[in-house]
Amino acid sequence: MDVDLRDLELLDTVADTGSLTAAAERLYVSQPALSQRLTRMEERLGVQLFDRQGRRLVPNAAGRRMLLAARQVIAELASATRDVRELRDGRDRRVRFAVQCSTTFQWLPPVIHGFRDRCPDAEVRIETLPGDTLITALLEDRLDVALITKADPEMDRVDLVRLFEDEMVAVVPAAHPWAALPHLTARDFDDSRLVLYDLYDQSRVPATPLPLPHGARPGRITTMPVITDLVIEMVAGGQGATVLPGWVAAPYVASHGLALVRIGAEPMTRTWYCATRPGPRPALVQALVDELTTRLGGRLPVNS
Repeated sequence: MDVDLRDLELLDTVADTGSLTAAAERLYVSQPALSQRLTRMEERLGVQLFDRQGRRLVPNAAGRRMLLAARQVIAELASATRDVRELRDGRDRRVRFAVQCSTTFQWLPPVIHGFRDRCPDAEVRIETLPGDTLITALLEDRLDVALITKADPEMDRVDLVRLFEDEMVAVVPAAHPWAALPHLTARDFDDSRLVLYDLYDQSRVPATPLPLPHGARPGRITTMPVITDLVIEMVAGGQGATVLPGWVAAPYVASHGLALVRIGAEPMTRTWYCATRPGPRPALVQALVDELTTRLGGRLPVNS
């Protein structure tokens, strides 16, 4: 392997501080030693990871890709260490929970409050995992409950509770030609510019199918981190259209001058499920499943 944990910590710290000197102080090493470590890592990878902008070191495209992996690995190791210590001390009173595909969580506090009413001495720990790894994380006991919607070849290996359906819609500026259409067809997407979450990056293996009608051939797809505010700002700035669940996009319509357009003559819907490992559920896991079913079963989440 061309990188190790110390390399990942170096990447994270240099990106956070913007300089080798500040990063060296935070990591308690000398600046020359840190500079040499960065140089050796870049030599092993065969690519430069940072560009200098004024006095700051800023990750370039290669650096941003490595930084994404670095922060995921560091966060997972920190979470695992915390879990092991709680198991050691007999304090394992948490339910690990993750949500696929959405960064809009205004509906979550009532679920957490309801769970705490049911189980006052327990906690829900929100895990940040790539959306296409949640079922694997459940099966490997790295997660207890997942809110999922995407089809997955391993979905039949977990227990599913159906919660609600939502509609995927095109999001465009109010003056966009699509805003006047009753619905979009595959042909409308031909040569279009789209801004999508990076989970739809078609270079990933396996690639997640695009949220578009069969046969659509967009001209350019720009992928962004899974940050809804960022995607909305790109659309409002005229950088392309996007496709989002209607309930996620609706709060931005008035504030950002946007329009939501149906995709297809019939709504393009998805079904959301609460997923757990097969077999009897532990009491805490069952309590969270019950709360999710009570709050979300049969109805769309409400963004306040």
